[in-house]
Parts: sequence; C-alpha cells; structure tokens
Amino acid sequence: MSLQTNVMRDDFAAMLDETFGTSDMAEGSVVKGTVVAIEKDLAVIDIGLKTEGRVALKEFNGPGRENAIKVGDVVEVYLERIENALGEAVISRDKARREESWVKLEKSFEANEKVDGVIFNQVKGGFTVDLDGAVAFLPRSQVDIRPIRDVTPLMNVPQPFQILKMDRRRGNIVVSRRTVLEESRAEQRHEIVQNLEEGQVVDGVVKNITDYGAFVDLGGIDGLLHVTDIAWRRVNHPTELLTIGQQVKVKIIKINHETHRISLGMKQLQADPWLGIDAKYPLQAKFTGRVTNITDYGAFVELEPGIEGLIHVSEMSWTKKNVHPGKIVATSQEVEVQILEVDPIKRRISLGLKQTLSNPWEDFADKHPNGSVVEGEVKNKTEFGLFIGLDGDVDGMVHLSDLDWNRPGEQVIDDFRKGDMVKAVVLDVDVEKERISLGIKQLAGDPFVDAGELKKNQVVTCEVTDVKEGGIDVKIAGTDLTAFIRRGDLARDRADQRPERFAAGEKVDARVIQFDRKARKVQVSIKALEMAEEKEAIATYGSSDAGASLGDILGAALRARTEKR
Repeated sequence: MSLQTNVMRDDFAAMLDETFGTSDMAEGSVVKGTVVAIEKDLAVIDIGLKTEGRVALKEFNGPGRENAIKVGDVVEVYLERIENALGEAVISRDKARREESWVKLEKSFEANEKVDGVIFNQVKGGFTVDLDGAVAFLPRSQVDIRPIRDVTPLMNVPQPFQILKMDRRRGNIVVSRRTVLEESRAEQRHEIVQNLEEGQVVDGVVKNITDYGAFVDLGGIDGLLHVTDIAWRRVNHPTELLTIGQQVKVKIIKINHETHRISLGMKQLQADPWLGIDAKYPLQAKFTGRVTNITDYGAFVELEPGIEGLIHVSEMSWTKKNVHPGKIVATSQEVEVQILEVDPIKRRISLGLKQTLSNPWEDFADKHPNGSVVEGEVKNKTEFGLFIGLDGDVDGMVHLSDLDWNRPGEQVIDDFRKGDMVKAVVLDVDVEKERISLGIKQLAGDPFVDAGELKKNQVVTCEVTDVKEGGIDVKIAGTDLTAFIRRGDLARDRADQRPERFAAGEKVDARVIQFDRKARKVQVSIKALEMAEEKEAIATYGSSDAGASLGDILGAALRARTEKR
C-alpha cells in the first residue's frame, strides 16, 4: 500500500512539473492569453492552466486607436495575481502595454530615435501624450516652433515625438514635438537652400512684417527682405508697400549656407536711379521736391522716386539760426531747392533751401548804404555791444566803442534796455560773413572833427561838469569835447590842488597840454596855465633880481589882465 502510494505521488509530481515547468507564467509579468469569450464590456482571456481572467474592452482601445478584438485573438496581458477569491486571474491589458512600451521607449531613448504618440489631454504647463500605453508629459514650450494658441487640431492625432527625459523609477517621461519639427525643418531648409543661388529671382509670399523688414516664404524657407531693399525711395515702414499674404517677386542677394539665412531684395529688380546722377542734377541747378522726413539736423527731400537729398539745418534759412527744421518746413511739403553737392559713390545729395530765396544781407546793403540812418529794436545786450533788429529780419551790432564819443561804452550800455527803439548809422555791411556794423555815437558827429582850430598850448574856458575825488570833469567851451583835469593839474600850489574848491557849472580857464585828433585825446591843465602866466608876468613886469617881489609882479600882471578884460 505504501509502495503504491509513493508511485502515485511521484506520478502526480511529475505531471505538475510537466505542466508548470513548461509555463513562464509568474505574477508581476506579461503573459500571452487567448480571448475565449466577449461578455458585454469584458473580454474573457485564458492565460493557460485552465486559468481565466477578465479585462475591460476599453483597455484594448486608447487615444488615437480603436482595436476591435474577437474570440480567438491572442493578446498580451499583465498578470497581477494568478488567482483571486473567485478563482480567476487578475490581469490588465493597460499595464501589459505600459510595461511593453517602457521597454521599447528606453531602447528608443538610448538610440535617440523618435517615437509615435498621441496628445490626449491638457494639464498644467503642457499636455499628456500616450506613447502606446506609457503616458508622457509634453511641455507647452515643446509643442511647436512658434507659440500656438489652439492645440485642438493636434490632439488625438498620431505623430512623432522626441524623448527628452526618462525616469522609470518615478514613471516620468518628457517628450518634445518641437525638436522633431526643427529637425524636419532643418532638413527641408538645407535641401531648399541647396537649390537656391545668389542673384536668382524667385517668387514668394509675405509671411510676416516687422519694423525693419518683411519675411518672405520661398516655399519652405523664409528670407528677410530688409526695409532698405524694398524700394529705391525711402520706405519708413514695410507696410507702406507690403501686406501679409502678398505675392512678391524678389531677388536673392545673399545666402549664408551655415545659418541658412537668406537676404532678399525687391529694388534690385528695378533700374538704379543713381546711375548718371551727376548729369541729371548739376550743381547750382534748382528743382522742386517733396519733404519726406524731418530730423534734428535737417530735412530729406525726394527729388524723384528713389532719389533723396538732405537740406542741412544750416542751409534752411538765412536768418533763423538754431531753429528745429520742423519749424521751417513740414512733411509732404513741396519745396524748391538748389543742388549744392552730388556724391554718386556715397549716394548723397546736399541741397539748399535758403539759396532759392533772396539774401537779406544783400537786400539790406542795397537799401541801406554806409552812412545811412536806420532804426530798430534792441534785441539783446552783450558784454561787447548791442544787437539791433533791422528790416529783413536781420540784426546789426553796435560795438561798445560806437555808443558814445566821450563816455566809456561799458557805462553807456547801461542806458539802453531790451526793447528800446533806437536809431543808428550804418558803418559797414559784410554780406559774406552776414554782419552789419552800426554806430550810435556817429549820429551826433565827431567832436574832434568839429573842434575847429583847437591846438596845443591854447588857453580855453571850461565848464565844470562833475567834481570827483581825483579831479574834475570839464567841457571845453565852444566844442563838444570833454576832458578830465587831474588833482595835480588843478593848481600850481599844492595847497590849492583840491577838487572841492570847484563846483559843477563853474567856469575855469585852462591850458591845452595835449590835442591829438588821430588818437582822439585832449588834455587841459589849470596848473599849466598858471605857470605859463607866471612866466609871462615875470618877463613883462620885472624880474625878482631887480628888487621886485613875486607878489608885486603877479599883482601888476593880474591888474593888467583885469583891465584888459
């Protein structure tokens, strides 16, 4: 009995070994099973050993795929437990696909290969992508080359992605759609660029417009059409001539094969208006143009499409200095200009606006020759003279030395105020330097010229005009000449050399000790007169050596002088 029992046990063990030994079924692994039945929304799958499990039909479907399974299909499932309380295996199609996908994805990640996936949901900061069972994160910045507002057309559509990062332990996968697009675009751009040549004329579509130009689609690659290459004339903004979506014909100016940057031009398809510019615009000739742009240093004038010249601020007005050009001309204004300089190499034309107008300095010189009297308003006072506003919006200057014949200009200028109307004599007009010299003192005549036969050593009568500490101011009778008698020249005797002895309005006799018409100097002295009279009296009325005292001699001379009067 025991022998028979042992034989039965060995046979049973052998049968078990035969059955389970040939099976690779183990919990936590992916196994193959056969669909034996479809019950409502469940699929019954036999995984062997008479063991069955149930899987929801929705697990066989997913974003971007519809898998209709039927009885008899062999599928892979993830075995979580061989038997549960109902005696069934706990299996999952999702986990099986996820395990299978991770293995494939890791190989693709190591080989830097692209993987297929489907964007199926939006989350914070991006989107979720189904990579055949494995869920990956797609950052919003990695969706496209350029930011896009609506991602709806991209969702639930199978498309390639590049794996940027994988962490199996945490179950994290980060993918990029942008990297795939950039690679594809780079290959496409490279192929297109190889078929393009500098100087080639191609058709394109305006794709985008910026302040500095427009991007033109050449059929898969963009080229930059700079604002300066749109037309020969000045273009302030590309929108003046271009619109998005517009069909344009452009010329390839330059190709950078390393960066795939292409520079385009439209004006190069037209004749260069600067050719033969010298003959077309000769010097000193006058033309009419339109003001296109105004800057701090001048205004640009379009003489013809593509040809502009600059009126420098210094050439805009004869009289308006340090004024912004915008106060003289306006944009779009038609103006007449004169050609001052043409430089075909630098493509520059210098224009003059004031040259087309009459020169106010020449007009003034014609109307007011030297010596004529003019009247104007005091515009400004400076340390060297007065500026007088004259006809023709020009100014004349009265130098300090031309304010008064007798008093220093530094004193006389204080008698004038800004806004005073004054008369002056035109002394000189320098048209080239734009200067007009005026004189105010010349209105009264030159006292040295009108002094008559006045000469040195002549005795003159003077009127005291002012008494000062150092002497007295006097005016020589019969003339407009003034002089200053210093303290030392007030008397022969030192005790009498006191200015306070005199009073304004008092008449005194003095002797002319200097009179120079060229140097315009006159000097008189009471002391010199007294000494001359003393010398004359001694010679006439006696000598001190003859016994007469000096008092007797001077007394006799004084009486004779009084009787003579």
